[in-house]
Amino acid sequence: MKKRFGPRLLKDVACLLSLTLYGCATYHPHPLPTAPDLTGAPQLTVPARQFWLPGVTPHPIPPGGLDQTTVILLAAFNNPDLRAARLQAGVASAQLLQAGLLPDPQFGGGYASSALNYGGALALNQDIQALITRGAAKAAAAAAQKQVNLTILWQEWQVAERARELFIQAQSDDQLLVIVKAADDLQSSRYDRDERAMQRGDATASVVGADLTALSDADASLRQLETEISLTRHQLNELLGLMPDVELHLIGPTTISPISPGEFDAAVAALPHRRADLLALQAGYRSQEENVRRAILAQFPALSAGVEQARDPVEGVNSFGVNVNITLPLFNRNRGQIAIQRATRDVLRQSYQAQLDAAQSQSDQVWKATQILSAQLRDLDAQLPVLKQTSDAAEKSLHQGNLDAGAYVTLRANLLSKQAEAIRLRATLDTAQSALQTLLGLPFGMP
Repeated sequence: MKKRFGPRLLKDVACLLSLTLYGCATYHPHPLPTAPDLTGAPQLTVPARQFWLPGVTPHPIPPGGLDQTTVILLAAFNNPDLRAARLQAGVASAQLLQAGLLPDPQFGGGYASSALNYGGALALNQDIQALITRGAAKAAAAAAQKQVNLTILWQEWQVAERARELFIQAQSDDQLLVIVKAADDLQSSRYDRDERAMQRGDATASVVGADLTALSDADASLRQLETEISLTRHQLNELLGLMPDVELHLIGPTTISPISPGEFDAAVAALPHRRADLLALQAGYRSQEENVRRAILAQFPALSAGVEQARDPVEGVNSFGVNVNITLPLFNRNRGQIAIQRATRDVLRQSYQAQLDAAQSQSDQVWKATQILSAQLRDLDAQLPVLKQTSDAAEKSLHQGNLDAGAYVTLRANLLSKQAEAIRLRATLDTAQSALQTLLGLPFGMP
């Protein structure tokens, strides 16, 4: 009898250990990178199957330069922060897998001996309550995974919107640079002319001093613009995952299609069904609803069942039986978790309401701003032809000797100032139209 139980017990334990260790994951260190992972030329580094941004279809990079759509595409594919965010989808998938797994059975064993016999016990138990709450846990994890995916989509949307704004700004700066350089050259020529006139005794020092002040202001405007251009280009390169010294050739228009009042009202009404961040909050709320249901299901008595095989070390008698453990719901009844999950659900509901209210308010604010900017730009565009005609006539009169050089410079500088104002105003309007499309959750490239 002594020889029968001991080897059999060891064999059973060895079998269970083998089954437990079979297929276990192993640990391999994964060190952090030691160098930047920026590219030296625009290229797509993410598989197209991972691209979700509405309104933009993956396509090859055109050789002649980067238009607005290509810049948006590169930003959504290659932005370093987005590449990190997409890994959150893998975490959510793992959490969904975890929620669907049943708890491992519990194995217990013991060994004892007496002067006459060897004995001990082997027991195997399984948590039954996990089967009751498994459905709610899986549903909560599935909704949480959807929330993660929608959150990533909204991050892509934000990055793409920022890329479009930087594209608009870069194109506007290039146009503005021509005007600002012309204004600087104009003031420089005036200063040189008046300085030579002062040396001949034909101009006073006060006139030359005023010219110098105007030239200094023009130089300062040029230097500031050059700094802004450098900053915008560096920000765009960083957003696209490019090295800082990469020079991008940007082409194509920056104009964003305006939104009519009817289109705006329809888009606002569809906000809860279209904007990715609102859809993500809805998925998070559904996940929390399942967490509430799971907590309510968990208030029922915890139950586990199993089997046990034992041998009495005194009498040497073998036994086999079934055991059931139940937690009596007298004091806890999972009331704390139920209250926590319900309170969390209330917080999420109010957070969603606040985000929905803010989305509508911000959209209305930006839409009204686009109406004001459009009216201002129309007025300014109507003035520019008149100013251009006046400036050209003044230049002709100057060459004919019928107009003072100072008066011509004043008229020409006024024209250049208004042209610069129009460029800035148009860029502001395009940026506002772009932001409005994002606030309304409209696909890129569509009114």
